[in-house]
Amino acid sequence: MGMEINFSENTKKAFENVKQLLNGMINDRAVPRNIKRVAQKSIEELERTDESPGVISSNIIYMIDDLTTDPNIPFHSRTTIYRIMSILEKIKD
Repeated sequence: MGMEINFSENTKKAFENVKQLLNGMINDRAVPRNIKRVAQKSIEELERTDESPGVISSNIIYMIDDLTTDPNIPFHSRTTIYRIMSILEKIKD
């Protein structure tokens, strides 16, 4: 077990925003199951406290990046993923 890392207010807000966007995708009937699974894994990643914000952001970007090329993803979900990525790209250690 590593040390718990305290996140800045801005990081907490950004992660909360991302979590809401991911939950929106999970609760959207038009979103296929494989995409919901990635969204759920991303939420679990957001809840980690043993990694730095930059590492968590990178991990999530890595996980959701592939979704943008998924032919089954609804257009509005692709837009949400781009929003999530732009929020997370600003988070650095």
